[in-house]
Amino acid sequence: MKYKDTIIKITVELSRLLIGVVFTFSGVVKAIDPVGFAIKIEEYLASFGLDGLRAFSTLFSCNIIAAEFTLGICIGMGVYRRYSSFLVLIFMAFMTPLTLYLALFEPVSDCGCFGDALIISNWETFYKNLVLLAAAIFIFVYNQHILPFFTHKAYWFVALFAYLFCITFSYRNYNHLPILDFRPYKIGVNIPDLMSIPEGAPEDNYIYSFIYEKDGITKEFGLEDYPADDSEWSFVESRTELVQQGYVPPIASFDLYNETGDNLSEEILSNDKPIFLLILSKVEKASDERIDEINNVYDYTLDKNINFYAVTGSSDNEIEIWSDRTGAEYRFLTADETFLKTIIRSNPGLILLQNGTILKKWHYKDIPAEEEIETVVREYLEEKINEYHKQQVSIRQNLLSFSLPLLLVWIYDHFRNRRRKETDKEAVKE
Repeated sequence: MKYKDTIIKITVELSRLLIGVVFTFSGVVKAIDPVGFAIKIEEYLASFGLDGLRAFSTLFSCNIIAAEFTLGICIGMGVYRRYSSFLVLIFMAFMTPLTLYLALFEPVSDCGCFGDALIISNWETFYKNLVLLAAAIFIFVYNQHILPFFTHKAYWFVALFAYLFCITFSYRNYNHLPILDFRPYKIGVNIPDLMSIPEGAPEDNYIYSFIYEKDGITKEFGLEDYPADDSEWSFVESRTELVQQGYVPPIASFDLYNETGDNLSEEILSNDKPIFLLILSKVEKASDERIDEINNVYDYTLDKNINFYAVTGSSDNEIEIWSDRTGAEYRFLTADETFLKTIIRSNPGLILLQNGTILKKWHYKDIPAEEEIETVVREYLEEKINEYHKQQVSIRQNLLSFSLPLLLVWIYDHFRNRRRKETDKEAVKE
């Protein structure tokens, strides 16, 4: 009997650890890029014919992320064990058949469960969810075996704090650029390098087959034995099957077209002078909150003879409306809307390039003021600002701001519980 209880306790703790880590990690990486998860939600809604709900995709994104993160923290710390294990079970009971559907019919390319930080196939997602579902069932049945880190009096704080922290963190990353960029277009990368295929990289492996007909009978031949010189066989069709995919560069293409349809990507990426790209994935949805700052940057580029382009996926008519409304005089290029959303999670967003290297990206709310433009641009061109160091500082600050309050509450809760036990012992003695 003791042996069985030990096995149950070990399995419960392993299941709790698995679910806690996966849910927390999934919540964190999506909270870093809530706009990306909102885009994935829009794909889901479009696939299931629910386009009318796409306006709420950002709201869904932030709340789903916060709920997932909170469940991960609650399971990991043994908070509200019965309720949190039940909610995890409900979540997995919904997601597992959904991911099976995604794997079978592929309405979306990937589930987006780990954002852009870790992209796995739909089948891999389904197998992962089967394991999580089994763990969820086990901890629901044996939830009282989960070892709590806090007493029940501190449960409300842990759950509420985790939810509000994640909402606040997501909101920060929504209103500014993500503190970590999981996409290929991060600061410091050279775009042409990421578009190139290294020497010796594996190539795509195909099987070619040919269908021929003779005397009303069709037969399939391979590349080596097809009857090309036999007039008795008549060609019907050819088939090509990809057996093994070769190396795929992180950036497949970088196509920017001018008004005459010419692709200016090579000209822009090979220019040794700085270039500003104002990214407006859709001008009709772009914010005009910082138009003065954008126009100031454009005026600065005119004074310094620096190229400035606006890039959008919108039509000429929408571009004209934007120009009339904002007084924009800069030149427009066009590109694929999804491609532009991948480059920067801001509409509009500003990018500084030189020799194809991304030196800096700005959310529209963070575009420098008129008196700061020259200093900021010079510092980035001269590499006086260490963006990686700034990023690490931001990560440490967020980790500390989440873990420190929980640690302080744990210390207080621990000593309060100990005092209560000592008081109870003294009362028994008396």
